[in-house]
Amino acid sequence: MIDYDKYFDRTKTNAEKYTLREILFKTEDVLPMWVADMDIATPSFVLDDISKRLSHGILGYEEFPKKAKIAQIKWMKKNHSFDIDLEDILFSPSVVTSINIAIQSLTKEDDEIVVQPPVYFPFYSSITNNNRKILRNPLRKDSQGDYTFDLEDLKSKITPKTKLLILCSPHNPVGRVWSRKELLELGNICIKNNIKVFSDEIHSDLIYDGVRHIPFGSLNKKISDITITALGVGKTFNLAGIATSTVVIQNKELQKLFQKSYDAIHLAQGNVFGHIAFYSAYKNGQEWRDGVVKYIESNIIKLSQMLKKHKNIIRFKKPQGTYLVWLDCSGMNLKDKKLREFFIKDAKLGLSAGTSFGKEGSLYMRINVAVPTAIMDEAIKRLDNALANF
Repeated sequence: MIDYDKYFDRTKTNAEKYTLREILFKTEDVLPMWVADMDIATPSFVLDDISKRLSHGILGYEEFPKKAKIAQIKWMKKNHSFDIDLEDILFSPSVVTSINIAIQSLTKEDDEIVVQPPVYFPFYSSITNNNRKILRNPLRKDSQGDYTFDLEDLKSKITPKTKLLILCSPHNPVGRVWSRKELLELGNICIKNNIKVFSDEIHSDLIYDGVRHIPFGSLNKKISDITITALGVGKTFNLAGIATSTVVIQNKELQKLFQKSYDAIHLAQGNVFGHIAFYSAYKNGQEWRDGVVKYIESNIIKLSQMLKKHKNIIRFKKPQGTYLVWLDCSGMNLKDKKLREFFIKDAKLGLSAGTSFGKEGSLYMRINVAVPTAIMDEAIKRLDNALANF
């Protein structure tokens, strides 16, 4: 029996969500549920394998192991019907690192790069830090709160300088898992306009019942030829701290372009414990992954049930993927600054402000629900009490 309830006190570690509380929220009296890592324990089998490697006695240079790539290939085939060859895979310390390499290798200064806000904020900074221009193609939200691509808006904005689109799939923060039809339509527009696609699929294993993640590069040969896919174990298995992920590039010419910038940076091949954890998670992690998805889903359901008591002052669409819930707080009739103050001072919760994901996130807050039941119950209690007195 896997114990997802086990609590570890992270305040005595260098955990980002705790060490930055005072800086971000001006108080330590908040429950931090903003950073996208779990407070659920990293799988014990991964920790056991790291311990075995530690007992060897030497921690020298190592190559990214072939067996780790093979384990990922088997995982992606089984879980996502994505056929990857060994030579398609490159090590990367993080998705954001990979995004920056893609920008440097596939675009020039002043070229346009498409983002689809509200979206993970390092997409923006990666573009501007490399002196490229952001082309905003906001997601379209219907009256039911469902988000879709706005493809007519995209087509109207594309210029000859539009060279790259950064896709978030599943989407952070809105929680959409894109359908095959949606992805094909987007892919065909990119093919027609000679736009390459960087597909951030780091949340692809955190999918709820009735929905299937479809890797962008698996759609067809033409789309795979324009796609760089970012994958890894960091989100799924709470292994962000090992700084180990991969990029998959199936087109050899595209990989050659990427590799030129990749080699110039000299990322080497990662760290010893990252290799072990990456391999162990993909080789042994199926039961753990299946269980943690159900566990997180139960936290989402609990949050939804509590919010129904408050007449839709705060509401949300159940995410199809990720462990992030996108809270629509427009019913509170507060400006963004006051909304953030409510969560900090009244609910005593440290969440991500919606505006950090772009202006389209105004009146939203993002909460990470990948936490043990005890923490989730405390968060729900705090928010319930704050709303009762609102």
